Amino acid sequence: MPAFPVGLVVIVFFGLILLFNMIKVLKEYERGVIFRLGRLIGAKGPGLIILIPIVDKMVRVDLRVITYDVPPQDVITKDNVSIKVNAVLYFQVLEPNKAIVSVANFFEATSQIAQTTLRSVLGQVELDDLLANREKINADLQKIIDDQTEPWGIKVSVVEVKNVDLPPEMQRAMAKQAEAERERRSKVIHADGEFQASQKLADAATVIASAPSAMQLRFLQTLTEVAAEKNSTLIFPVPIDLMQTISNYFESNTVVKPPDNG
Repeated sequence: MPAFPVGLVVIVFFGLILLFNMIKVLKEYERGVIFRLGRLIGAKGPGLIILIPIVDKMVRVDLRVITYDVPPQDVITKDNVSIKVNAVLYFQVLEPNKAIVSVANFFEATSQIAQTTLRSVLGQVELDDLLANREKINADLQKIIDDQTEPWGIKVSVVEVKNVDLPPEMQRAMAKQAEAERERRSKVIHADGEFQASQKLADAATVIASAPSAMQLRFLQTLTEVAAEKNSTLIFPVPIDLMQTISNYFESNTVVKPPDNG
């Protein structure tokens, strides 16, 4: 039985290794940046890529959106309040050639830019603005970071400030401020209600003064409401004008008797 040639086995083995290194398959969201003898050839893919063994080298680049959670940063605001802020960053590679050639590690570079920009921008605003104008600050952060990463072929689409951790004393002060604001609004609403009620009473008094019979109708309505409660005692209010009329009547009809001389 003839012996199987060992040399052929070795050749087939190395041939399979070379074939494996020559053929690369890239997914739809991947691109391969090709270097030939150290010189940039360009980005290829997706699909089947054939490389020259030993001569060509490929670097895979993911084009999907990357979510980066910026670690909490210690920030001193413009009004000297020490806070801890974290954010989330969404970015993706638009130009694979620049992302590989222009910067050593585009992910690390983008993360560092995001952290330093977060501290820089939030250090220029006051605490009230940070809490009230969150959308505007997010837009400013996105624009600044995107301008800095554009030469690397990186597009920063969204930057969102997630949490703002305040010191305990500041939380207590803000709670007192909120309580005082609610009390102020309550007093204003109560005073406004009193003012409107007084206006309505003044209008009602004007109407009653122009039609005295309206007061009598109001008295009768009051008696009806009181009688509905089945009270044993009724208090009937008498107008001052009526009492004055009665008093004048008795004074005019009083007869003065002459003294008895006996």
